Amino acid sequence: MATSLGSNTYNRQNWEDADFPILCQTCLGENPYIRMTKEKYGKECKICARPFTVFRWCPGTRMRFKKTEVCQTCSKMKNVCQTCLLDLEYGLPIQVRDTGLAIKDDIPRSDVNKEYFTQNMERELANSDGTRPGGQVGKATSSSDMLLKLARTTPYYKRNRPHICSFWVKGECRRGEECPYRHEKPTDPDDPLADQNIKDRYYGINDPVADKLLKRASTMPRLDPPDDKSITTLYIGGLGETVTDGDLKGYFYQFGEIRTITIVQRQQCAFIQFATRQAAEMAAEKSFNKLIVNGQRLTVKWGRSQAARGKEGEGLTEMGTRLDPVPGLPGALPPPPPLDEEAPANYFNLDPSTSPAVMNLTLPPPPGLNPPPPGKLTTNIYSHSNTSPCMKR
Repeated sequence: MATSLGSNTYNRQNWEDADFPILCQTCLGENPYIRMTKEKYGKECKICARPFTVFRWCPGTRMRFKKTEVCQTCSKMKNVCQTCLLDLEYGLPIQVRDTGLAIKDDIPRSDVNKEYFTQNMERELANSDGTRPGGQVGKATSSSDMLLKLARTTPYYKRNRPHICSFWVKGECRRGEECPYRHEKPTDPDDPLADQNIKDRYYGINDPVADKLLKRASTMPRLDPPDDKSITTLYIGGLGETVTDGDLKGYFYQFGEIRTITIVQRQQCAFIQFATRQAAEMAAEKSFNKLIVNGQRLTVKWGRSQAARGKEGEGLTEMGTRLDPVPGLPGALPPPPPLDEEAPANYFNLDPSTSPAVMNLTLPPPPGLNPPPPGKLTTNIYSHSNTSPCMKR
């Protein structure tokens, strides 16, 4: 076996021999029956430069062959896949995982310090039960809400597709459908995702994929607490008919003392008032966009005072959207005067000051009715009311 200069500084006791690789579900593939080749001390690790056992396999039909890139010691120190170097729990790059857990990378970069650190970590991992990752990741006590929102819980098998055929791009590929590479147009070379480095991915620096995910996390909706410190009430919407006050109390009591719980059945919402502002802020932070009670996803918002709701209601349409004033147009018209129900209806638009003599004119009967006898001629005014003969027709 040909040994490199970097592997001469290690004795054979530090060379790694393994029976099965540490892989994620995406790299392993969707086929449960795969044939995997094993090459003992086939290559040196791209991080610590120690010889290790290399595994090679094809994850599925029309997929490219994949192999392990780093040794299992480096994989366990970061809790990542040996091939794609993504976190095994969240499926995210190391830089995103460390940012969410507030972990600072302390792995040395120089050859001698890296060798000493790797040997100590390998000894520590050998004495552990193997159920928890090593290094700073194993010491992290709690998870992050950002990681739970960005986590990839399902495998993404399109990542195993073959590379783009360079001969097809130049118009010189003669294999046709038998070509094992993809016949697609390449992406923009100026795209930052086109330039990725395995060491930058492992150490969590200058990772373009991580930068893209962190930018997406910064634009996610957040529930900011109101400036009024006296507000300790949360609005819970979308209760339905299955969620009761006991269910709400059973969930929200963990954040602090609850003063009152008011349920509005007509609006299918509830208002939970906490005893302290700190408890209300903790409940809002832990429940926003992830509150599910009795299989019902609920909406969590901050309550508002009556004065604040009155100010915010000004300038809103019936749909609840705020309209900005258009420059150059006149202001809103004044409301019409209230109708006087006691005033008589003037259906003929006559001047109220008209003399009664004019009002006593005899009007012809509606068409279809016989005229009254000459001796019983009256001065009735036919109006469009419910009792009018016109309406009865």
